Amino acid sequence: MRAEAAKRLLDAYRACRAIDSFTAGLDFAAFGASALIRSAVERQFEIVGEAPGRAIKDEPSLADSMPDIPRIVGLRNRLIHDYDSVDDQLVWDLVRHKLPTLSAALAQSLTNAGYGGKL
Repeated sequence: MRAEAAKRLLDAYRACRAIDSFTAGLDFAAFGASALIRSAVERQFEIVGEAPGRAIKDEPSLADSMPDIPRIVGLRNRLIHDYDSVDDQLVWDLVRHKLPTLSAALAQSLTNAGYGGKL
């Protein structure tokens, strides 16, 4: 894996970890009640959606190991372009149900490419 692609995947991985940290110990009510936390999570999801898309442009073979990239990029686009229609419940569900899998896939890709020590 080229260094630039690895850096982008590492950015996405770190954004996943930040989301996990921001939401640790919260339930949906607490998440929904905090504009600060929702904003922070949405910003990190923007990075999660942008960085892998750029990494795949640098390293097209990554698309095979990360098939959900188009959906992740779609979320990023929605957060940025359709900000007024973002559903907090959808974001929360992604945090709880999709983020752990994505984080693990990013970590595995980085480890397989020899960048696991930077996690």
